Amino acid sequence: MGPITDIKGTFTLHNGVKMPYLGLGVYLSEDGKEVINAVRWALEAGYRHIDTASIYDNEEGVGVGIKESNISREDIFVVSKVWNTDQGYDTTLKAFDESLERLNLEYLDLYLIHWPVPGKYADTWKALEYLYKQKRVRAIGVSNFLKHHLEGLLNSAKIVPMVNQMEFHPYLVQQDLLDFCTAKNIQYEAWSPMMQGNIFGIDVFKELAHKYNKTIAQIVLRWDLQKGVITIPKSSNRERIIANADIFDFELTDVDIANLDSLNRGKRFGPDPDNFDF
Repeated sequence: MGPITDIKGTFTLHNGVKMPYLGLGVYLSEDGKEVINAVRWALEAGYRHIDTASIYDNEEGVGVGIKESNISREDIFVVSKVWNTDQGYDTTLKAFDESLERLNLEYLDLYLIHWPVPGKYADTWKALEYLYKQKRVRAIGVSNFLKHHLEGLLNSAKIVPMVNQMEFHPYLVQQDLLDFCTAKNIQYEAWSPMMQGNIFGIDVFKELAHKYNKTIAQIVLRWDLQKGVITIPKSSNRERIIANADIFDFELTDVDIANLDSLNRGKRFGPDPDNFDF
């Protein structure tokens, strides 16, 4: 993990690719005007990392937002994911082509397996390895993989995943998984950093927001980065997109980070990877 400097700062993946540690998530952003605006506003505000997925049904809008920004393609880190029903070797290759077509891009910066579909994800990973070797994607990784999923994958994988994108927030730290990923040089990334809005009712966060003269959202995003975790807060509100990036002029103390870690209760707001309705 490198120093946390500014909105364009990066963490380096194990293949040397630099991934911006702050990105815009577009889950539930409606395709068309809503997502196009969100992407444009984020890029205007200095973001250089956009995270989508085929299941979000807004890749076309993301592509338009990128085009309209007039920022050169190689300066933007674009992520998408293969959905569960497309998993398997040939179907993953086809799904990748379709995602690229919708995004209107020549390559992706990162492609992820969205969920660990039992009996399928090893073949899906082989397809990602193929795409990586063909240089159609700069990095490959997984999402929602618990330790046993990663261990299962590593049995047959030729390439160690570069990223694991997980639900991550102070109520779900999963430090063992975080440590396992760190030991394997798998970059950890947070989805749902705001606990689907539940973060705003927690007293510790109110106190820290007051102490640092920051918003609760800014406190939790700063905590992510100081934990060495890439984070992709979702918003389609211009002011909030800009505010979410205003986290580079302060630093949480070790004591405050430990306090936030201690809120951990293994609580999920999203689906459990072990009991997901595949």
